[in-house]
Amino acid sequence: VIRTPTLEPFESYQKLTGRAVPHGGFANEGKPSFTQQAMRFVRGNFFLPDPRRGWNRYALAAVDKLLAAGEKFDAVLTSSPPHSTQLIGLEIQKKYGLRWLADLRDPWTDIYYTKDLHRTPPAAWLDARYERQVLTRADAVLVTSPETERLFRRKLPDLAKGKIVVLPNGYDEPDFRQPSAPPAGCLRITHTGTISARYRIDNLLKAIAECQQHYPQVPWRLRFVGQVDMGVREQVAAAGLGEVTEFLPFVPHQQSVAYLLTSSVLLMAIPDVALNRGILPGKVFEYLAARKPVLCVGPAGSDADDILREAGAGQILPYNDYALMLSTLERLAQQWLQSPDLDLRDTTPAQYSRRGQAAQLAELVRALRV
Repeated sequence: VIRTPTLEPFESYQKLTGRAVPHGGFANEGKPSFTQQAMRFVRGNFFLPDPRRGWNRYALAAVDKLLAAGEKFDAVLTSSPPHSTQLIGLEIQKKYGLRWLADLRDPWTDIYYTKDLHRTPPAAWLDARYERQVLTRADAVLVTSPETERLFRRKLPDLAKGKIVVLPNGYDEPDFRQPSAPPAGCLRITHTGTISARYRIDNLLKAIAECQQHYPQVPWRLRFVGQVDMGVREQVAAAGLGEVTEFLPFVPHQQSVAYLLTSSVLLMAIPDVALNRGILPGKVFEYLAARKPVLCVGPAGSDADDILREAGAGQILPYNDYALMLSTLERLAQQWLQSPDLDLRDTTPAQYSRRGQAAQLAELVRALRV
């Protein structure tokens, strides 16, 4: 591991706004103030492709030093976001001719919060140019979902067949060696990570409240671990679930896994935004590794829907399909009354483990060397 300095213009963001640097598509900002809107404009038009680009010259200098010292590399892999990291790979390829794998964990110019950056046409053109250069020049492009592959191919149909490789996020097997311990005294639904009102879980919350009335003998509990914006908290209160819901802050990853394993059911949601059929959160695979039923609010027919169905862990609950939400919850309540242990027996395909993914990546690097 080589550590370098960096230039981080967003360090001043917290001083100016009194809030943490935005993450997860501004999920921690709530309703933006004038100052925050101005900062978004600055971020979207003066720091392209993103404010993390200040690290690039330090990273390139470190690479120059390593190669000058005689280090040998078969290939270079750049992973993003931040997508400015991909420009490092572009420069290394130009300068040294190394094989280059561009790993894009998220879409680039089509990411759903781009519209919040108030980009001018020149800024949008330049960002699209960076994206096109990376997709065109890289020897291989890694993406996390089939829909993202289709998105890039629609934009650049002349890309060579096989150049874009789908390598989803995954899970670390050692994290899930601790035994599962579903609660015997309640039916606990847990969500981990960041969630905002645009994830549209309001109908599911109402369905949980109605299911409480249908099955009063089932002690329902909700647990959110991580960043939960005020809009979601208000939805919880409006559904009348405040007394059975707990909100916990971000915790270390191993503690987060422990919360998964001490749950009855796991909750996730895909934001109701453009091109969301290709959004495949990393938590999908950790949820599968936890071997719990999954409630997932999102678009039907999405990549997440396909994976959940394939694993037998659940299916997508469309944002407005209240009847499906209610029937799914009622089925879980009936199962819980028979046995509080709702754990699934085999929902963890080996290809989603880090070991399996590393083997796929190694094979790809070997193919590039031929």
